[in-house]
Order: sequence, then structure tokens, then C-alpha cells
Amino acid sequence: MQLIGMLDSPYVRRVAITLRLLDIEFQHRPLSVFSTYEEFRGINPVVKAPTLILEDGQVLMDSTLIIDLIEHEAGRSLMPGESTARVRATRLLGLALAAMEKAVQRYYEQQRPEDKQHMPWQGRVEEQLHAACAALERELTEHPLPRDGRLDQAGLSIAVAWTFIQLLHVQYMPADTYPALHDWTLHAESLEAFKAFPPV
Repeated sequence: MQLIGMLDSPYVRRVAITLRLLDIEFQHRPLSVFSTYEEFRGINPVVKAPTLILEDGQVLMDSTLIIDLIEHEAGRSLMPGESTARVRATRLLGLALAAMEKAVQRYYEQQRPEDKQHMPWQGRVEEQLHAACAALERELTEHPLPRDGRLDQAGLSIAVAWTFIQLLHVQYMPADTYPALHDWTLHAESLEAFKAFPPV
């Protein structure tokens, strides 16, 4: 099994950490959708990270779909089994994925020449990014996630999202903007599975 994509992508990184936590062996190939575009295109013509190549050669993409299949095949999941806990984890995971998406959109908008940037659109994306992070901050303040080794997919993805935001947008959104979110991420980033796949 091969995971294709750079770990500076939060989507690639959440798959890599999930595979490690589920004790599934895989090879990571850090191909870029930019600098190694043609090599990536030879594997997946859509050039979408993450891409996962299964043992039989089938090519999968989209982090959520990859994780769903991996967990199904492994017979174990990082999502809680109990209904109430699963609903909360699903809600938190949706917020984390929205934060990732809006952080990526803000980054790409800023890559345009200044006279080509659409400020109303950027303002809307920033509003959505803050809304997702503010909702996560409230959740983590009112109902902190356990730190006893029971890391679920929501806790994993929240930390991956905040680390990504800090890498790209720290001047716009400093760590102390959302202290509970930052504190949870420091805890998660200290875990072996996170340290094994640094976002570089």
C-alpha cells in the first residue's frame, strides 16, 4: 500500500496518522501536486492528494473516503461506537474538515496577483474559517477531549487542521487566538503517530 502526497497537506497527513494508529503498514511517497506534477499524474491523472494505491494496484483518493475504506477493511475505527459520542465526533470532524478547506482556500486566493484577488470572497472564506475554529474552541473549552490515549478521528483531524493553519496563516491567526484549540494540538503533536509524520 502506498500513500502519495506531501505531508504539508492536512488531508495527506490525517490519512498517514490514521494508518499509523491502526497499525497498518504502508509506504509514503512524498510527491507534490506542483513540483512533481507529471510524476503524480502518471499515478493518478486527477493529481489529487492524498492518493492511495492498494496492494492490487487500485487507486483511491479523498482522505475521508480513503479512511472509511481503510477502517472497514481493518475491522476497526477511530470513530466512537457509542451513538452520542459518535454524533459529537462527527460534528467536530465536520468542523475540522471545514477549517482545513477554508485555510486551503485562503492560501490559494493569496497566491493570485494582488490586483486579481477578490477581497469579498477572501473575507467570506476568512469568516468561515474563524467560524469553524471558534466552534471548535467552544467545544474544547466546554467539553475537553480525553488525553488518555483514546484519540479518535475528530481529535486527530482537529490537531492536523490547527497545525496546518499555524503553518500557513499564523500572522493572520496567532496561536493565542484560540487557546484551547492550540493546547489540544500541542498535546496531539506530542504523540508518536504525529511526530512520525511531521508537516514538512
